[in-house]
Amino acid sequence: MESKTKKAILFIVTLNEIGGAQRFLASLISNLNLEKYDITAAAGDNSTGDFLKLFENPIKTYLIKNLKRDPNLFSDIRAIFEIRQLIKKSGAEVVFLNSSKAGFIGSLAAPKNVKVIYRIGGWSFNDPWPKWKKWLWVRLEKISAKWKDVIIVNNKHDFDQAQKLKIKPRGRLALIHNGLDVYKTELLQKDEARMKLFEKIAKYSGKVFQAKYIIGSIANFYPTKGLKYLIEAARNFKDRDDILFLIIGGGEERESLREQIQKAGLQNKVFLAGQLENGSKYLSAFDIFVLPSVKEGFPWALIEAMSAKLPVIATNVGAVPEIIENGKNGFMVEPGNSDQIAEKIKTILADDRLRLELGIQAHQTVLFKFPLDKMARQIEDLLGPEAINPQS
Repeated sequence: MESKTKKAILFIVTLNEIGGAQRFLASLISNLNLEKYDITAAAGDNSTGDFLKLFENPIKTYLIKNLKRDPNLFSDIRAIFEIRQLIKKSGAEVVFLNSSKAGFIGSLAAPKNVKVIYRIGGWSFNDPWPKWKKWLWVRLEKISAKWKDVIIVNNKHDFDQAQKLKIKPRGRLALIHNGLDVYKTELLQKDEARMKLFEKIAKYSGKVFQAKYIIGSIANFYPTKGLKYLIEAARNFKDRDDILFLIIGGGEERESLREQIQKAGLQNKVFLAGQLENGSKYLSAFDIFVLPSVKEGFPWALIEAMSAKLPVIATNVGAVPEIIENGKNGFMVEPGNSDQIAEKIKTILADDRLRLELGIQAHQTVLFKFPLDKMARQIEDLLGPEAINPQS
């Protein structure tokens, strides 16, 4: 007979897709002791998503049908009641919320006797939005902070913003970097990965392409990812037959990115490979990885590329300055500056020794500075020995 019952934890994320918040959750849950915790993972209704498919018994999963990314008064109200019922059904002592919408709706739904932890991968008010929308999300974060016991941010920039804007939870604000187990990173062999991607390009374009160098990125096609600036940078390499640009991912900007490629005459230079299952395993096909985001928290794609020993170019946003030592383990450029991206690509391609050294240093950075077990241990410490009633 067990001397101690398991602590019930309900993890909630807004969308059922594979993005940064979902990668964080998958990594964290895989490192929790299932003899200590009874875990339920839930996500908003996204019929095209695969996040909940990552989990097997004994982890229970639930699709929150009324939790949507875009605001909708009627579905949002229904989502509150749906989450409240799920908390009751799961017996959750801790509700662990991820991403802005789930953070607001979930903390509003949580009873007072349940501990609420909110982990944000990047404040929504840093998105490239109109001023009124940024102001609204600042207000929503400040209001809902009073319903949360712990708020976790994953980079110092967001930590400092929370303090400046007085986003104060009932308990504490914590800074915890993302972590990755480099020994569990699944990569295809370079030749196999390149062959599969070239086959994808041939299917997409109807033409057979080869290239000595592949400049790549993996991202959801959202405005915050700044992919249009990577495409703009590719214009500097129109005359280089030995270089291709390839972006793995999908999302709402796919059509506008495709139109940008056509208007720039880059149909034979830049390719959108679409969503690929476990897309990070194709990193080995790349020769340089570019993260052109205009807003980030702590980018998983970046540390995955670094763990794959790739030279990386990333914009100076979010946690990137905490990850990249410019010129040592990668290069930083300013967000929205396609010329700087192109310049750093040229620098790396011109020096094989530099390319190799950047990749080695990148791998070492993830291995020693951002290990997964450190992240999981810090998160578990916040769960506490018991779920507390903050009102008691």
